[in-house]
Amino acid sequence: MAVPTPLAPYVASVAAYDVDLGEPGIHRGLPSTSLTFVLPVDAPLEVSWAGRPASRTRGWSSVSGLHAAPAEIRHDGTQRGVQLALTPAGARALFGVPASALAGELLELGELSDLTPGLRNLPERLAGESDPTRWTDLVERELLRALVHHGDPSVPAAVGRALARLTRGAGVQEVAAEVGYSRRHLTTLVRAECGLAPKELQRVARFERSRVLLGRRPLAEVASRCGYADQAHLTREWGVLAGCPPTTWLREEFPFLQDLSVAGAEG
Repeated sequence: MAVPTPLAPYVASVAAYDVDLGEPGIHRGLPSTSLTFVLPVDAPLEVSWAGRPASRTRGWSSVSGLHAAPAEIRHDGTQRGVQLALTPAGARALFGVPASALAGELLELGELSDLTPGLRNLPERLAGESDPTRWTDLVERELLRALVHHGDPSVPAAVGRALARLTRGAGVQEVAAEVGYSRRHLTTLVRAECGLAPKELQRVARFERSRVLLGRRPLAEVASRCGYADQAHLTREWGVLAGCPPTTWLREEFPFLQDLSVAGAEG
């Protein structure tokens, strides 16, 4: 659904979800150029980084920054709540911290120090709202209040341009020249803002583009269109970033993606 105009620079998407997967399982949370903010309803969200059981958290909210490894979300067969994708600028504007402070983290709202009371209390308020069609309105209202509270602490213009160009696939040296920084200085600024080095950000962005095309184009074509050397290169990168080959992800996730698409359309 469309994001209110004042939130558009900070919130890439917001959707209420209500999915029935039939049986308990594990959903893969894949790397993205957006931060992930989830507010589950009915049951706490149980999430960890793949292969790192000590990182497991279980709570009524989850905020994760940029990362270059898959997460594992355990579920009992059904999931309801609200999920948002935030831009790197959204971390400062809504939570009062740079996106780099959240990179590689799995945090609950209560662990963030500069939250507005409305955001901090969102899990309880969502639990008390019986009409799911009102969930996104409730979340968006509090995000707008948080934006006013933090005074729109924008990312420096040159850094913002660099982040946008890198996620669209431009080369690091090319971007450095465009914004007038040395490659080393650009790397320092980008890492300080989003938590990933330019090359890591490019890698995640390329992976994200390939995910959108999977199932719609032959793998060799996906590899070519997204900038991989060949299909084998794409498969190797998926093994690292998703923890499985792209064909496995499609087989595992298609029912979830289909249900989530329907839930989002109904919301």
